[in-house]
Amino acid sequence: MSVEDIVVDALLKALDADPTTAAEIRLDIARKYLGEGEALIDKDPVQASEKLYKACEEAIKALAIYNRLSEILAKVEERGRWAVTELEKAVEILSDMIGEWILASWDAAWTLHVRGFHEAKLDSEAVRRRARQIRKLIIESEKIIR
Repeated sequence: MSVEDIVVDALLKALDADPTTAAEIRLDIARKYLGEGEALIDKDPVQASEKLYKACEEAIKALAIYNRLSEILAKVEERGRWAVTELEKAVEILSDMIGEWILASWDAAWTLHVRGFHEAKLDSEAVRRRARQIRKLIIESEKIIR
């Protein structure tokens, strides 16, 4: 869990933000990571991979909050943080609710996280191709939340 995750979670809790506001804040963070990731694709595909994964992660959190996935949000609250288990479950539910493209975006992001960041096995072109799925997730999430 990053320092930014801790700060964002603490701020959202302290503000007692309504679901729409909390989702919009998460989506703003997703957009920031998307921009940073896309800017790094040709310079540093490893770091680009992780930024793009984080963009997807934040968009999934935003959609889960906005759609009030209460069972998942209760587990997050109980644990005190998001874990991959809750993200994966949220992706499954959101894919059924909204569309399979959410699962495709998550799968692309997971590949970036594991093969691109942890294993450093993806080149710029492989990252660029998957970045399109992440961009689609952010754009579609904006349409839903805003």
